[in-house]
Amino acid sequence: MTPDCKAQPPTGGNHPDGSHLSTALALAAAGVPVLPLRVGKVPFGNCPTCKGNACSGRPNMKTAGPCQCPAPCHAWAAATTDPHVLTSPVWAPAWREAVAVAYHPGGAGLTVVDLDNAAALAWARETLPATRIVPTTRGEHWLYRGAMPSSNAVRPGVDVKSSMQYARWLGPGTGCMAVLPAAVRALVMKEDTTPARGEVASSLSTRGRWGRSVATGCRHTERYVRTGLERGLALVRARTESGAGSQAFGVARFLAAQHTACPGPCGLAAIGEEIVTAAIRVGVPETYARRAVANGLEAAGEGAS
Repeated sequence: MTPDCKAQPPTGGNHPDGSHLSTALALAAAGVPVLPLRVGKVPFGNCPTCKGNACSGRPNMKTAGPCQCPAPCHAWAAATTDPHVLTSPVWAPAWREAVAVAYHPGGAGLTVVDLDNAAALAWARETLPATRIVPTTRGEHWLYRGAMPSSNAVRPGVDVKSSMQYARWLGPGTGCMAVLPAAVRALVMKEDTTPARGEVASSLSTRGRWGRSVATGCRHTERYVRTGLERGLALVRARTESGAGSQAFGVARFLAAQHTACPGPCGLAAIGEEIVTAAIRVGVPETYARRAVANGLEAAGEGAS
């Protein structure tokens, strides 16, 4: 699995000799961590020592543990590129029962956008940059270079598989693999907006405002920018119950897109500060608000900032 436009072997869902282990070894040699899947296309269960995570998990899990178990336990965390592990006697029973091969996208520096139905595919084609595509039974896997947190059901029919998840190996796919875009990263942001309490919102320190002093290279009039910004801020302020973080991302992306043809600088940082402030005032945690706005500015291509 390479980031360029040329697919490398193995070329099908499995190695030409029909062996899942051979497929796994070929992928491992290319730097892709792999593991066997059993009936149901799920990882093998933990051994008695690891049952219930009694061993504290593998070192590459979210909560690093001391597990030294040689068996393919802990699902995606067992994925490896070590041929000695893959061909070890303790893994042999798993390969004999395996019905498929899986890989750990995050371990290979990849993110898989799993699209499970026609509506999800239509959304991706309208929203996401073209990249390498692997056909699946119900839809497609879109592969991007770059790892991120994983999350299921980020949209109807859309899962994001990367740092703490596995994906089934269905072949190398076709097309050039693009860099992971901000629009995909934004999909897994937890929308934990709650109404602001007491005087927290009103006690915010004064934040930067957009003006000509920070936009010496903007081709727009100040009235034009302020009008668009105020409309965007109103959309964020209206999200008093939920969705303000996602709305802040969308407003930041839209406003930044208006400045892509400007010679710059256009003061997008100041615009972003106003959006962040509006989001915080309706209860979005500041860290989340800043991440949403930063991703929105990036998604639009902030060459004018």
